[in-house]
Amino acid sequence: MEKEKDQAGNSAISRRKFLGSAAALSAFFIVPRHVLGGVGYLAPSDKITMGWIGAGRQGLYLQGAFLKTNEAQLVAVADVYKTKVDNFINITNKFYADAGQQSTYKGCTGYNNFTELLNRKDIDAVVIATPDHWHAAVAVRAAAAGKDIYCEKPLSLTVKEGRAMADAVRKYKRVFQTGSMQRSSGEFRQAVELIRNGYLGQIKNVKVSIGGPPVPYNLPEETLPEGLDWNLWLGPNEYVHYNRLLDPMIGDSAWGKWRDFKGLGGGDMTDWGAHMFDIVQWALDMDGTGPVSVNPPDADHQFLTYTYANGIVMTHENFGKPHSIQFNGTEGTLEIQRQKLVTTPASLATKTIGGNDKRVYFSDNHYKDFLDAIRKRSKPIADIETGHRSATVCNIGNIAYELGVPLKWDPAKERFDNDKANALLGRAMKKEWAV
Repeated sequence: MEKEKDQAGNSAISRRKFLGSAAALSAFFIVPRHVLGGVGYLAPSDKITMGWIGAGRQGLYLQGAFLKTNEAQLVAVADVYKTKVDNFINITNKFYADAGQQSTYKGCTGYNNFTELLNRKDIDAVVIATPDHWHAAVAVRAAAAGKDIYCEKPLSLTVKEGRAMADAVRKYKRVFQTGSMQRSSGEFRQAVELIRNGYLGQIKNVKVSIGGPPVPYNLPEETLPEGLDWNLWLGPNEYVHYNRLLDPMIGDSAWGKWRDFKGLGGGDMTDWGAHMFDIVQWALDMDGTGPVSVNPPDADHQFLTYTYANGIVMTHENFGKPHSIQFNGTEGTLEIQRQKLVTTPASLATKTIGGNDKRVYFSDNHYKDFLDAIRKRSKPIADIETGHRSATVCNIGNIAYELGVPLKWDPAKERFDNDKANALLGRAMKKEWAV
């Protein structure tokens, strides 16, 4: 954790270290630590305190992932749906009660509005698991409040919102992990290191097989359920009527359909694109930049086509495997999906990378990597700039689809050569939540 300083500028002991020392002394005099939680137990005072913003299906998945690390103390949750807040609290409290062999535990507080959670000085980091239209508004405010941030992918709904997020994170010197957890999976790391080390030869083209762009909102209006603050769910957005598929109730097997609709999400282009284009960016060593042009399907391009400055072409193309990537090089090919890596030659899939080979950042647990980075005050594997650049690939592709014209893209200035396209780099947001 960062040290606080007194008015004279001297380093002062941090509140966390002070509390940790006090808790350790109390434990020494009252009861041995191992009695509290068994072998490997980490006292709450030694853990990174975290708050959740968004307690839906993905929020619950992340709740479980961070609880399993035993390195975070979950103390708060905010969601516009009261039943989701209550559910999150119940799961958290039961986990800690069971871990401490207690009959009850009440250490997690619920909020309707995330700004109340951000006002708590005892929270070190937040998880943002809201719909995409909220990401920038929440993240910019979280950074200003001094919180480190884990934010779900895709990072942002627009390019300008992503840049605002990145600027805020750097301004306030926060640690930020994008939820691009494929970077912490062995099969994707293997694929990236094979490509980075030239085992496929020179990469000629890349095919990314994901779904398409968003569509206009078309769900029928339904009766608003009790306990859901719909105006706050909409937040920065103009009004659209409620439908349960936008914010499914606890226990509903459906993922939120907001992903499908323009203004709320970016379709599969951003939902799965933020995963798959992200791996392409990583493999091609483009984490700080991006393509220089994007062409929609036309007489000269059968598929949406991106071109990088080094001549590599990437198409948004269904090649028969959903949610996958195909890299084609002068000396081999590689197809990668979750938990499946297929190469030609076949021996490359299990080739040991080492010796004088180039290596990439190693993480085998996306959540522990974030917590480690908080302690070290370092950049995690999917830093804010990385997440922004990958989301940008998705967003400029959606703009090309919408306008239907070839576009030149300047990744340094983050501008097109087309005024209509530039107008779509941002969006109107309600003044209260604008970034």
